Amino acid sequence: MPIKIPKELPAFDVLSSENIFVMNTERADTQDIRALKIAILNLMPIKIQAENQLLRYLSNTPLQVEITLLQTKSYIGTHTPIEHLEKFYRCIDDVKNQKFDGLIITGAPVEHLDFEEVEYWEELKDIMDWTKSNVFSTIHICWGAQAALYHHYDIEKYILDKKLFGVYKHWNNYANDNLTRGLNDEFYAPHSRHTEIKREDVEKVKDLEILSESKEAGVFIVANKNRRQIFITGHLEYDRDTLKDEYFRDLNKGLEIEIPKHYFNNDDINSNPLVTWRESANVVFGNWLNYCVYQNTPYNIDDISYLDDISQSQKPKIRI
Repeated sequence: MPIKIPKELPAFDVLSSENIFVMNTERADTQDIRALKIAILNLMPIKIQAENQLLRYLSNTPLQVEITLLQTKSYIGTHTPIEHLEKFYRCIDDVKNQKFDGLIITGAPVEHLDFEEVEYWEELKDIMDWTKSNVFSTIHICWGAQAALYHHYDIEKYILDKKLFGVYKHWNNYANDNLTRGLNDEFYAPHSRHTEIKREDVEKVKDLEILSESKEAGVFIVANKNRRQIFITGHLEYDRDTLKDEYFRDLNKGLEIEIPKHYFNNDDINSNPLVTWRESANVVFGNWLNYCVYQNTPYNIDDISYLDDISQSQKPKIRI
């Protein structure tokens, strides 16, 4: 089954050109099937780019997925046309009485600020609390992961000596876990951040497990034991040129920036970057949709219970 998005959304043409099966909402509404309801809280400044990246991996599945795009109400970015935001985005007040099978909270370029200094922090806290009763499983990405770990578990972030920027080798700590099954023992993922979380802080929380980490990039994938909260500190969703574009953007601004590690062939910035993480991205996002969401979320979406009501040993009914 395909991903279900409006035909006017830019991602529709992008994904169709890549031979990804995309179904417009009009056609999907004629099918007698309950699509998975997945929301994306897009905190990235260039929202269309982030949409395309995430929708590409949510499309690579036999499941029908219905997407709702969300933005904050307390802060409206200026890097995306207002017409696009008004047409395709909603705020949490518009959906607060709805339930979703899954939600993705993206990263945001606000690492230099303390969490409490972020303009939309209070709203984001309310949204993260809302997910515990209205979303079956939530993925948090990069700064979104750090923000959620801080809010839910009081895990601090730490400033790095220099920006972690490049594509790094990781290992899989749980080869048979629902989220990481199918990953190679060693795999690659992009990172672009100035802050980190520390392994010892995560290990103090009994409900959290470190599923993947890296010698150079540190903790990568963390999840609570029932996989209803997932935290990914890097960017598996990135395109081939995302780090390249970021590098030249900062270079042109006169900012101090190093060449992304393990990214350009022989560090030649004029070469075509090597994609070494696409397979891993497909595995993780596909596993999340299938095992963490589809196989466990209630068929009647209104039956989604509060996060803490389902323990590791209490499995909900399987959807068939």
